[in-house]
Amino acid sequence: MLFIHIIFVLLSFISFVARVALSEFKPEILTAKIFKIAPHVIDTLLLLSGITLVFNGNWIASGNYGWIISKFMVLLAYIGFGVFTMRSTGAKRWGAFAGALACYGYILSVAITKHGFM
Repeated sequence: MLFIHIIFVLLSFISFVARVALSEFKPEILTAKIFKIAPHVIDTLLLLSGITLVFNGNWIASGNYGWIISKFMVLLAYIGFGVFTMRSTGAKRWGAFAGALACYGYILSVAITKHGFM
């Protein structure tokens, strides 16, 4: 299950960066139905695989779940920055994009180290 989760982490990141690039340089391409549906499917499968890992990893039973809460809280910020990125233009878009990338990096580091701010 971990391998599947990692695949969806990469697909989600690539999808987000590609949509930001397309929105800046070829916005007409984003009107295709695949670009409206695929990101939601990828992110849903990513979340489901993450939830599966939480319950299969015995982290909740062991009491070692502060890092999971940290990841979830920052995930909410990542979603907010992502929405703002896709709906904004100019400097606001790039600021939100930088915020989203910072959240992504934090989530990735917490996933590796299992240490969050909780």
